[in-house]
Amino acid sequence: MIRFKFLIILFITVNQFVFASDSLSVLKKRKLTLGVSTVALASGSLIYLNQVWFQQYKTSKLHSFNDNEEWFQMDKCGHTFTNYQTGRLMMEAMNWAGYSTKKQLIIGGLSGFTYMTVIELMDGFSDGWGFSWGDLYANALGSGFAIGQKILWKEQRIQIKFSYYSSKYAKYNPILLGESATTQFLKDYNGQIYWLSINPSSFMKKENKFPKWLNLAFGYGANGMIGARDNSILKKDENGNSIYFNRYRQSYFSLDVDLTRIKTKSKILKSVFSCLNIIKIPFPNLELSERKLKFNYY
Repeated sequence: MIRFKFLIILFITVNQFVFASDSLSVLKKRKLTLGVSTVALASGSLIYLNQVWFQQYKTSKLHSFNDNEEWFQMDKCGHTFTNYQTGRLMMEAMNWAGYSTKKQLIIGGLSGFTYMTVIELMDGFSDGWGFSWGDLYANALGSGFAIGQKILWKEQRIQIKFSYYSSKYAKYNPILLGESATTQFLKDYNGQIYWLSINPSSFMKKENKFPKWLNLAFGYGANGMIGARDNSILKKDENGNSIYFNRYRQSYFSLDVDLTRIKTKSKILKSVFSCLNIIKIPFPNLELSERKLKFNYY
């Protein structure tokens, strides 16, 4: 939930950085705007999180805990996704502001990792949580994936995207999985899918006729999860009947659209497309789960 709030704030910030000429004086103003906005939003959100989240628990010595087996690693996919998209968008914002490629990579590419590391430390000093090395590694993977492609190709040919559908499981444990549609979108891992969206055209010769906006997408999800490690928390349904849900992983194959490769002269549309490109465009897909292959229309 924390990571998505930060990402949404960042999208709003970046979306405001598209409306000026490229003169030197304007670039100076852009750098100032970007710097002030980033510092204000990051520090403000950390203060907010401390007040509404961490103050519910007592502070303790810095400690860690191992949550790598929870939620079939869907939470780790979320960390990787968030850090990738944060790094991608911050590098774009810094490019807009006229920063050198080196600064884009070091500052912009690692912005998500830096922010999330601060949150991990806050977790580590909280009696109700703990520092997670698994989260840290997932954060580093996401940032490294964005930075690596910027260095190797000067563009993002393989993007980490996200999609969501409403699952039937949240009502059985609303405290963990969300009580409303909004909180379920953030907390119900059963309805989340994380995708590697690959742009084939970018790996071909420039004169190829393959649609430049069309991607191939490979997804990962999990289902049947009521608790983090098992479903022992669930014994009966709302009618008092015994109930059992099988927990299993899911693999997907589908098509996608890289919105950033759709040609337009509008700076507003370019900004909108860049922000919306975090979402995997809905297409029919093939799902492999429980050793069965099925076709989904969503």
